[in-house]
Amino acid sequence: MSAIGAKSHIERREQEEALAPVDSKVENILLIDDLPENLLVYQTILEELGQNLMIARSGEEALKLLLKHDFAVILLDVNMPTMDGFETAFLIRRRRKSARTPIIFLTAFTDEVGMIQSYANGAVDYLPTPVVPEVLKAKVRVFIELSQMRRQAALQTEERVRREAAEEAARDSAFLVKAGEDLTRAQSQLELLRALVQLPLPYLSDASIAWVKKDEIGVDRVECSAVADQQMWDGLSEINITDLPWLKKAAEEVFVTGEVHYMNKVPTSSVHSDITPAIGSVIILPLVVKGQAKGCLVLVRHRSSTAYQLNDIPLANDLAYRVGVVLENVMLMEKIQEADRRKDEFLGMLAHELRNPLGPIYNAIQLQKLIRPEDPRMADLRDIIDRQARHMSRLIDDLLDATRLAHGKILLRKERCDLNRIVHQTVADYRAIIEASGLQLTMSGSKVPVWINGDPTRLVQAIGNLLHNANKFTKAGGTISVSFEINKKEKMARITVADTGIGIEPKMLSCIFGAFRQAEQGLDRTRGGLGLGLALVKGLVELHNGKVHAASPGADRGAEFIILLPIEHVENTKVRNDSFTPWNSDKKFRVLVIEDNRDAASSAKMLLHLAGHDVQTAATALVGLETARIFRPQVILCDIGLPEVDGYQVVRTIRQDADLSSMYVIALTGYGREIDQQQSLDAGFDLHLTKPIDFISLRRALALADIKLDSLDTRAP
Repeated sequence: MSAIGAKSHIERREQEEALAPVDSKVENILLIDDLPENLLVYQTILEELGQNLMIARSGEEALKLLLKHDFAVILLDVNMPTMDGFETAFLIRRRRKSARTPIIFLTAFTDEVGMIQSYANGAVDYLPTPVVPEVLKAKVRVFIELSQMRRQAALQTEERVRREAAEEAARDSAFLVKAGEDLTRAQSQLELLRALVQLPLPYLSDASIAWVKKDEIGVDRVECSAVADQQMWDGLSEINITDLPWLKKAAEEVFVTGEVHYMNKVPTSSVHSDITPAIGSVIILPLVVKGQAKGCLVLVRHRSSTAYQLNDIPLANDLAYRVGVVLENVMLMEKIQEADRRKDEFLGMLAHELRNPLGPIYNAIQLQKLIRPEDPRMADLRDIIDRQARHMSRLIDDLLDATRLAHGKILLRKERCDLNRIVHQTVADYRAIIEASGLQLTMSGSKVPVWINGDPTRLVQAIGNLLHNANKFTKAGGTISVSFEINKKEKMARITVADTGIGIEPKMLSCIFGAFRQAEQGLDRTRGGLGLGLALVKGLVELHNGKVHAASPGADRGAEFIILLPIEHVENTKVRNDSFTPWNSDKKFRVLVIEDNRDAASSAKMLLHLAGHDVQTAATALVGLETARIFRPQVILCDIGLPEVDGYQVVRTIRQDADLSSMYVIALTGYGREIDQQQSLDAGFDLHLTKPIDFISLRRALALADIKLDSLDTRAP
């Protein structure tokens, strides 16, 4: 065959090889020669071996093929132009992928120097040309078999690794399934930790420690630990993290960072009783609940065991993640159980507190039927009914306000008001009650007006609740101190109510402002209450963008409650001492009562007359508006449910009238829902009072009217 014919034959073979899919069961053989006739001869000889023959006519072509394919053997001509066989072999050997590929040199020169150079460049054999077909086939067949054995060994190794990985994954999966089953049985955090520390032993660790925050502020923590083999740990049945300062510090860092901490070396210890020398490696994993580390799991391996590696972390992390999920459920369950327990306690407490005033009221009513009206004991009976009814009303009001706060439905009627005056007037209002309990009440601090944007009614309620609480928990002979201070730099007002009463246990300080939270009182519940007062204080203060906190040295050492409120402006001139008047002050008003219920209007008029106010009444809206224009009252008490024209229309008319718009208008109604109160305020009422209205509430309403009217006078040019 001519050289031209051989060349065209080779080109056809190259095209067929490029188009034909490569059989994964056959080996690749690379033929490198610059002469087409030689390549054709080698192909013809080796064709019957049934392998995949690839050809290259230069060293450069060969190197390109080696980038794409692996070869069982390479037949390489020594004498080629540009890049000879020795240089080609040298470059083949430099590549890691082809460094061990067998190379058989083919050459017409058989001198000893050439052979030495061939072997020096990585040849495994050296054949003179023209080659003997049977010799060439035999040598190539050996390398094909060797390649096939290597491939089979690699497949077997790969299969073994895959099988071992599958078995390990199955073991890990079974471990995690069992862990999940054991963990989900836990009904409390302590049960969970006791189960948790046993789970990794000895599969993941030689010892384990679980450390979980006990409460929201993280002061106390629950700790459990276990070891797989006590003999390994010199007879110890557990490892306490608090005995290992270096381990405790690392665990506390995990609490802060929420990230895994891996230690394959532990610090040396000079403490003789310390077991640090026995510890080889440690993994500390966070137990994450709602994005925060609520605890940590410490896995410990003895120094005689294989140290932890990075590939041990994924399984440990998976376990910690599952523990975090279960811990969240357990914490939620404990909260539900605690809430259920508190609910039951509250319902029992509510029944007790409501029955207490009902008994005296019922007895007083029965006694009124039995004695004559002129009997001096009649006044005592009226006082009993009045006192117990007011107590009952306060309980119900607190309960309703607590419900509104919990649902974010407390309404604030904010206005510019003098906080100093509100504080002094609240103290003055409670003075008689506190002194009647045998206590001393003192007031100190700034006397200048302090203007804030707030709801006077709710601020009175917050401060009054603190005074009521101090009065309730301080024995006769004690002292209640109220101070009012201003931090002009920070624009904050500080109201402090301190007492010398029973104090607060440290464990109660963190939850004292929770709803239905009370210190233990015993079955007699001599101090009463529903545990709502301080929750209301906190809620109302926070609605004014303020803060409140409690402090106490401990039981029987008194308590201190501090309210911080943002202020707008502080005046330099002092307020006259006589301006701080109690709610039942001697200041008199012109009052108009618009009420279609004759008995309600008459009784309200009598009460207000007895207090010294100038009072007129009107039974309809139209008469009321006409009377207002003539009488010019400072305060109007207006029923909402009036015939023909209701109270909402009355107040809108008043606000639109320039001569009447500055009057303080109070809504009187039997509807006390949030939507009713909001509707009243939106219509233009200054205050919403729910019937029946007791005289104390009426006096306070008039005092609030005095504050607003006084502030209007202050701002008037």
